[in-house]
Amino acid sequence: MQSTANASLTDLWDRVFGTQAAPDEWLVIATGLVALAVVVPHGVWRIARNAITIAHEGGHGLVALLTGRRLDGIRLHSDTSGLTVSRGKPTGLGMILTAASGYTAPPLLGLGGAALLAAGHITAFLWLATALLLVMLVMIRNAYGALTMIVTGGAFLLVSWLTSSQVQAAFAYAVVWFLLLGGVRPAFELQSKRRRGGAGDSDADQLSRLTHVPAGMWLFLFHAVSLCSLIGGGRWLLGL
Repeated sequence: MQSTANASLTDLWDRVFGTQAAPDEWLVIATGLVALAVVVPHGVWRIARNAITIAHEGGHGLVALLTGRRLDGIRLHSDTSGLTVSRGKPTGLGMILTAASGYTAPPLLGLGGAALLAAGHITAFLWLATALLLVMLVMIRNAYGALTMIVTGGAFLLVSWLTSSQVQAAFAYAVVWFLLLGGVRPAFELQSKRRRGGAGDSDADQLSRLTHVPAGMWLFLFHAVSLCSLIGGGRWLLGL
């Protein structure tokens, strides 16, 4: 029985951390076009943006913990906004990094995902994403946020366990393309809101107050990270 258990663990290890064959080029391009079709139209984006909010708030929460702050909870709202509450020094490097991690998290997650997919670790990417979603679920503090996390995490779990390798590859590539492409749009939306006199308490404005660096410079950083991640991640996905 012990040998059977060891064999099962070995099979599980190989399944998760082994490499899978790269999908056909047409599938990589097709999933990118699907992601683009989700990000560009306003109506579809209005719904899909919830996934970017998960990554945004998850970035705040993760960096808050890594910098020694106490994470009190995360809320996700039906208007695709979110709120991450942490305790600690109201100023200093930890607070700056926490505030800067929101808009940069989705494209950087997409870049990391592209690196995993380019290396053939499709299943590992799906399992890692599922684990991160489950950890984040523990910190959710409202019903809508919990429902969003359960649906999203459940989708990853079902695809990871129950679908063929081709379906897993298509799903993984679509997710990474969406993070890369969808990570670009929020910074432009924030820039547009600030131009109209709104979003006075945005991440860029908070960072400006913390660092005495103009909010426009932080917006430039958000743009630079998202666009560079899209270029780099896109090249990895396409095998360039």
